[in-house]
Amino acid sequence: MKNLTLENITKACNGTYRGNDSLLGQEVKGVVIDSRKVKPGYLFVAIDGARFNAHKFIPDTIEKGALCVVSHEDLGETDYPYILVESTGQALLDIAKLYRDSFDIKVVGITGSVGKTSTKEMIASVVSQKYNVHKTLGNFNNEWGLPITIFEMNEEHQVAILEMGVNHFGEMRRLSSVSSPDICVITNIGVAHLEFFKTREGIYQEKTQMIQDMKDGGTIILNGDDDLLSKTGPIKGVTPIFFGLDDNNQFRADRIEPLGLRGTACTIHLPDGASFDCVVPLPGIHMVSNALAGTAVGYTLGLTPDEIKAGIEGLPSIPGRNNIIKTARLIILDDCYNANPISMKASIDVLNMAIGRKVAILGNMGELGNNEQELHREVGKYAAEQGIDLVCGIGGLAKDLIAGVTESNSSTQGLWFETKADFLAAADDIIQDGDNVLVKASHGMEFPEIVDALKNM
Repeated sequence: MKNLTLENITKACNGTYRGNDSLLGQEVKGVVIDSRKVKPGYLFVAIDGARFNAHKFIPDTIEKGALCVVSHEDLGETDYPYILVESTGQALLDIAKLYRDSFDIKVVGITGSVGKTSTKEMIASVVSQKYNVHKTLGNFNNEWGLPITIFEMNEEHQVAILEMGVNHFGEMRRLSSVSSPDICVITNIGVAHLEFFKTREGIYQEKTQMIQDMKDGGTIILNGDDDLLSKTGPIKGVTPIFFGLDDNNQFRADRIEPLGLRGTACTIHLPDGASFDCVVPLPGIHMVSNALAGTAVGYTLGLTPDEIKAGIEGLPSIPGRNNIIKTARLIILDDCYNANPISMKASIDVLNMAIGRKVAILGNMGELGNNEQELHREVGKYAAEQGIDLVCGIGGLAKDLIAGVTESNSSTQGLWFETKADFLAAADDIIQDGDNVLVKASHGMEFPEIVDALKNM
């Protein structure tokens, strides 16, 4: 891997090399934290998790041909080389920083409370119309996932699109100092992780830290429809560019026409006065916002309107994220990757576009802090106000969600189930042919199990 000699790695993470000095000039062929993925010539970074000590797997990695390991435990005299560091977690970030800086590549950094991954996918779809793109895979957006994503970069890539997710103060600086973005995109400031950030202003403070590590001459792209982001002035001498539905945004959309679960037609306007018509292939007004973010990044990187349009309309769906599944009996809106109040309401809005009976299967939302019961109740009330025919709540906190449905005095039916098993046992009697079914909850609820069951009904 470019620039990743054992000597450079040792210096980058302020470590102490112990081993044969003749190997110091040798480059590693890969960097991993999962011992099962070690191949000959790889570097294994032994990061201890909550439920395991990765250091116990070091002998296995050597047997598999690892060139070297990084350890925060003094391993004493060994017959293999290792680098002793104070923290393997920090060493992983330091090594990723060394590798990222060895590339002359445009990096797009993405963060926000809601929609990071769907926005990342939209931006990648647009930018790939002109450039060879590397992007964060899945949810590899934290202090372990971001470095692994960076280590997958190679000389063929021209643009890297890196998602950064945080839930505690101080995490963003550790991520953004590694990624050093040329373009910073923030989707919104919501109420996710209020348990740790306390207020939306706290979330704003943490998310915008990404911009402090932006490269000189970089670009800031913000959601101008967000009340906090829209007030952002110049940072590091750079005036933000705004996208959104409001007429004051440089990148905006109008003539918006919902096409049910087939997506949304709209006209997108550019700062130079040009515009183009397109169909955003996934439903929901928030997907139009994502398309505008993709437009802003594409425009910044020199794409033509035709290229941007092709990228928007060619957006692939992602399992668990506004993924439309059509079966012989149902249309399933699989949005079960994660959930918070804003994304729950957005998904309910999408479901509301469907033709026919509308059913929402909703679970617990995590990390909402002291207001978690009221926030669940608000989602239930919102579903009833939007005229959803049936809301099924699963889990302890979802009981408050169903209470919100009941208190709304609407025609919406609310049913509560303590567990997924309880719901699945009753599903045949609840779900009807032709139903449009939304499935959504926080990741820990493991709702893909419900999606799979519905697909097989």
